[in-house]
Parts: sequence; C-alpha cells; structure tokens
Amino acid sequence: MKQRALGKTGISVSEVGLGTWQIGGSWGRISEYNALAILENAMHNGVTFYDTADVYGDGRSESLIGQFFKPKSSRIFIATKLGRSGNPGWPDNFTLDAMRTHTENSLQRLGLETLNLTQLHCVPTEVLRQGEIFDSLRTLQSEGKIEHFGASVESMEEALICLEQDGLASLQIIFNIFRQKPIVELFEKAQQKGVALIVRLPLASGLLSGKFSTSTEFDDDDHRHFNRDGQVFNVGETFAGLPFEKGVEFASKIKPLVPKNMTMARMALRWVLDFPAVTTVIPGASCLAHVSSNVSASSLPPLTPELHSQLTALYQNEVKDHIRGPY
Repeated sequence: MKQRALGKTGISVSEVGLGTWQIGGSWGRISEYNALAILENAMHNGVTFYDTADVYGDGRSESLIGQFFKPKSSRIFIATKLGRSGNPGWPDNFTLDAMRTHTENSLQRLGLETLNLTQLHCVPTEVLRQGEIFDSLRTLQSEGKIEHFGASVESMEEALICLEQDGLASLQIIFNIFRQKPIVELFEKAQQKGVALIVRLPLASGLLSGKFSTSTEFDDDDHRHFNRDGQVFNVGETFAGLPFEKGVEFASKIKPLVPKNMTMARMALRWVLDFPAVTTVIPGASCLAHVSSNVSASSLPPLTPELHSQLTALYQNEVKDHIRGPY
C-alpha cells in the first residue's frame, strides 16, 4: 500500500482508506461480525486511514472502530465528523458547548484521548461562511481534544470558503469519474494551501462498479433506496447526484473503455489516485472482497492519457448536465 502526505500535518496515510458509513448501517444492515472482519481485512492490507462520523448508525460505526482498534497499532489514523447529530440538532449543534459534547462522545466511543482528525460534517454553507464554527474547532484543538480539523463539504463553493480558514488540515469532497468539477476549481488551490483532499464516493454509490442495471433493487434501509432523489439528505451523496437510470446508462458507456487487466471499480479508483492533489480515497466496503479489490488500486499503474481524455470527454459532453444537488 502506497502512502501519501496528509497535507502539512507531517503525517502519511494509506492512499486507499476505508469509509465506514456502511458499517453504521446505511448500506443495509452489516452484522458486527462482518463489520469487524472488514476492518481486520483492511488493516491486513495496509489501510491506515479510516473515516467515520458520530451519526453513522448513531455511533455504531465509531464504537465498532474503537472496539477493533483499541488493542491495535498506533499507526492507525481515524478521521471522524461532527455536526449532524440529532441531539440537540441544527442550529444548536454548531455551538462550542455542543461541539465539545459531541467530540467527547466520539472520544469515548473510539476509546481515544485525542481525535486524530475531526471534520465538520456537511454543515450549512452560511455557517461555514460566518466562521465562528472554526474558532470552536481551534478551541477544542487547544484543549487537546482534537489534533487536526477539517471539513466534509458538498460543493466547491463550500470547499473554497473552508480553504480561507487558518489551520484547516483537510477537505473531504465527492470526486469520481461522474463528478470532475474539483479538478478545475479546487485541486491547485488545495495544493497551494497544503490542505489534504479526502475523496468520498469514488464509485458513485456503486454505479462505477458497472454491476447495476435499471432493474437493480436495494434494501429499504439502504440509502440507495431511501435517498435516491434526495428525500432525506443531499442527493449528491447518492449515485453522485445522478438519476439512477442515467447513472446506469453512463456506466454502460464506460465498460468498453476498461483495460483488460482491471475491473471497472478498480479503474475508477485508479482514476482518482492518478491526481496528485488527492491524499486518500475512502471507498466503503460491505464484504471482504470489496476491501481486497479496493486496496489493489494502489498497486495499479496510472491510466493512459488517452483513457483519461475519453473519460473527461464523457463527463463534459454527457454527464455533467445531469448532476443534481450542490456541486
């Protein structure tokens, strides 16, 4: 597993990490046994970066990570998030007192004395623009509760607002073959600032695995069922904001371009890693095979310039006008 620098923090992390939204229970229910097996397999394959949040399964994801890694190596880097808890809920979540309480709850679940990285969890644009929430993060940092802070954002506007904040260590963004806007609007600026970029949804909720058809169905408790059109949270978090049928159509156009030595999913992850501005990509995994496939992208050679050009043309000419939600 190759490593990349986490911005200016002086820390290196695996370039393929693990997103743990799914073990909280939003990709259908994953048993505790299987969740711990996924974490074991990721660690065995050299994954050192684990992304979670206090609301993933109402703390279940953090608790499982804490349970698994407590006796394990200190090389593990855990990034969590706060801001979307239902207790007390918006806008009261954004006060210093609430943020301190949420941080202390995460520390308890994870079994840590200090959080490696806390990220604002897709909070409203106006809250980011006002800036006080970053002062609260600096206070928590000065209290020793967090080591570094960053923000998980929905749009390039939000990313650029956050980049103006002193001490920002990272930005977490949606970036994949279907959502290429960050290449032009963010990458160079983030590199100039020394801010790490953490990429979520690299497979567009599985569309870029190439395994779905328009008749594919998902469990009722899977966000790909209940948030397909943004019924519960930002539509961009599900299928990268594309209507499902359109996403399947575009994925079918990518299939013939996949190199013979790769699966479509591995190609999509390699595509993300071909951009030096990216620090780590955090695909989720609902089984051991997904983990093994995801981590293998680190050992693949870069895609050819011709293939990059073809994927750029598909995005520009067909995909981008169908993306919904903040972008």
